[in-house]
Amino acid sequence: MTTNPELNKANAQAFYDLMFNQCKPRKAIEAYAGDEYIQHNPHVADGKDAFIEYFERMARDYPGKKTRFKRAIAEGHFVVLHCHQTWPGSDDYAGIDIFRFDENGKIVEHWDVLQVIAVESSNDNGLF
Repeated sequence: MTTNPELNKANAQAFYDLMFNQCKPRKAIEAYAGDEYIQHNPHVADGKDAFIEYFERMARDYPGKKTRFKRAIAEGHFVVLHCHQTWPGSDDYAGIDIFRFDENGKIVEHWDVLQVIAVESSNDNGLF
């Protein structure tokens, strides 16, 4: 199978929505992850089981957490999602998530960068 950036973009958003908004990380991994899952976030261990454990804990600790997609960009085997994350009882974040897909259209690697959404800003441009 050749890479399909538009399909990968749709699958990255479906994966993220399923694991984050719907709090079903196991189903997200089963449906969208490849044979391996390489994690670059220092708070989450490598592998599919570690991902599932982490996001099951986040679902328990932060009921009602939500992400909204602001932008999605796909190129080759990579998809970048620009998201607004809301964590009840905690900070809101602007996030950039990068996913690498394999030749079968499955997610096999993830990077992210998060920034707390500040109350005050030196400009009026916002983070989105």
